[in-house]
Amino acid sequence: MNRLADETSPYLRQHRDNPVDWYAWGAEAFAAATERNVPILLSVGYSACHWCHVMAHECFEDEETAQRMNELFVNVKVDREERPDVDAVYMDAVQALTGRGGWPMTVFLTPTGQPFFGGTYFPKPQFLQLMAAIDDVWRNRPADVQQNIAALGEALRRSGAVTPLGELPGPDALNRGLQQLAAQFDAEWGGFGGAPKFPSTMSLDLVARAHAAGAGDDALTILTTSLDAMASGGIYDHLGGGFARYSVDERWLVPHFEKMLYDQALFVKVYTHAALLTGEARYRQVVEETVGYVLRDLHHPAGGFYSAEDADSPDEHGHGHEGLFHTWTPAEVRAVLGADADAALEWYELTDEGNFEGRCIPTRMFHRGQLERPAHIEQARQQLFQARERRPRPGLDDKVLTEWNGLMLAALCEAAAAFDRADWAAAASANGEFLWRELRRTDGRWHRSWHAAGTPPARHAALAADHAAVVDAFTRLAELSGEARWVHRAMEVADVLLDHFWDVDRGGLFTTPDDGEQLVARQKDLFDNATPSANSLAAVALLRLGALTGEARYDNHCDQILRLVGKAAAQAPTAVSHSFAALGTRLTGSTEIVITGDRPDLLAEVRRRWLPHAVVAWGERYDGPLWQGRADGFAYVCHHHACQLPAGNLTDLAAQLL
Repeated sequence: MNRLADETSPYLRQHRDNPVDWYAWGAEAFAAATERNVPILLSVGYSACHWCHVMAHECFEDEETAQRMNELFVNVKVDREERPDVDAVYMDAVQALTGRGGWPMTVFLTPTGQPFFGGTYFPKPQFLQLMAAIDDVWRNRPADVQQNIAALGEALRRSGAVTPLGELPGPDALNRGLQQLAAQFDAEWGGFGGAPKFPSTMSLDLVARAHAAGAGDDALTILTTSLDAMASGGIYDHLGGGFARYSVDERWLVPHFEKMLYDQALFVKVYTHAALLTGEARYRQVVEETVGYVLRDLHHPAGGFYSAEDADSPDEHGHGHEGLFHTWTPAEVRAVLGADADAALEWYELTDEGNFEGRCIPTRMFHRGQLERPAHIEQARQQLFQARERRPRPGLDDKVLTEWNGLMLAALCEAAAAFDRADWAAAASANGEFLWRELRRTDGRWHRSWHAAGTPPARHAALAADHAAVVDAFTRLAELSGEARWVHRAMEVADVLLDHFWDVDRGGLFTTPDDGEQLVARQKDLFDNATPSANSLAAVALLRLGALTGEARYDNHCDQILRLVGKAAAQAPTAVSHSFAALGTRLTGSTEIVITGDRPDLLAEVRRRWLPHAVVAWGERYDGPLWQGRADGFAYVCHHHACQLPAGNLTDLAAQLL
């Protein structure tokens, strides 16, 4: 085994038996490169990444390739989920060089960490040629290396140099973003753009907010067409719930089969909002099945949520195949269901020809939006699910990440409140306690990653996105539970975020803390990607926390973030949808609805009518005067002990609601 045997990251441990002399990211690797005067070969990936496995098999498990790597370089392997700060810096370099990015990412660095060349996946022949070329340039053309370093350095520092607008962006910024989304909308299959197609849940949620604010039927069409197509396609697990990462085609048919926690969180959020906006039972069904998947397959017994399940699973010989766990042949279905198989084959559109490498991904593509199963199909689904559970499972990445758990916790709180699920509320509370107990240090600082096998289990300094996600999650947990301690905890985390990540010169949040590891550039995460950007998460979280506490400093910091993101939004308005959610709230303002006394019927109706545009909580259970604020909107429910309305006013409100 190499050095990665000592790591707790499931991804790094996947490479512990490689003949490559891997180092983990850190001072030891840089010292070795300096001593040998050779470049660092940095390889970044994650455990659920299909092409990471392909390159590992072709190159890192290959003796010839590994020998050349060991001769010419100091080789460093990074789990991008543990160290997104490292990944982001060098991904910017790769994108500047090649115009595209992705994983696995392969970057060549100087012994001081400066990137000078990079790319993504390389098959063995090209990889061997590339290594020889890099070695030649390093030894014989140092001026070329320095030229690349200088050019890339400017690209790496770009996000930290963005200056804010002089004032808060106006409605025209929101309208431009929505208009661009409408222009990119695929009217046939939903979503935005062509293949490969990503779910764009944050953009869809912005469209949902626009519809709720009166944008009309076009916004509703974009939302429902997209949600119906995704939930009917192969990107959705029709037997076990939950969504795969993205679709390789424009129809949502064939996914890369990895299932990421953050995707489940973002899907739960947008389908919850759609269920409340439209009243459609199929959207609630998707939420229930997706939450069910997370609580069944990604749930640590102590309350944390695991990171991901792999795209690949082993066959009877132990060889990994993408999608094997999730796909079927008609013969396999008949072996499980016997004489009842025909109805299930028709329902899930399973044919002898197959739709994925000779096998079948269950779908409802030809019956889009028809997801509610009759009793005999539900019985067949349960039988097929139980049979699938006996198959060798995809690999589980069982580390717990603070940021992703915060996203899931926030979504779970909203869903529990919207659908009155006490079991989900209990799971949400357990998750909040887990984060507070296991990821928070005794000095109030936070870790990013936790793994049961670690000594200690928690490691890596938390980043801005970790803190922002926790602030947002804790405020929603306060609303759900009515327990003021979650507001106080959110304030503590927010203050750490602003104390250690805030840019006092230009505003906004740096990705890394002021007392953390110094990378070759200190960047700002401004644009949404697979997850909301750190600054957009913080804008939403701080705005909500300001509403909860009445503390103007949180609102002021939110405004400064929105001014900064507003400047960046001019380049890519569709890449700041989560920030635009905060902007919409800020521009629209709020209406305060006061409910006194124990009236769960009124609270439930407010949730049904206005979520996500309402604030809901059990005011009597708070230990202080707190104002409740939900992220998006114009309707507030205030549970302030000093607020007492005459009975007539409450009666009028009840009449309006019920």
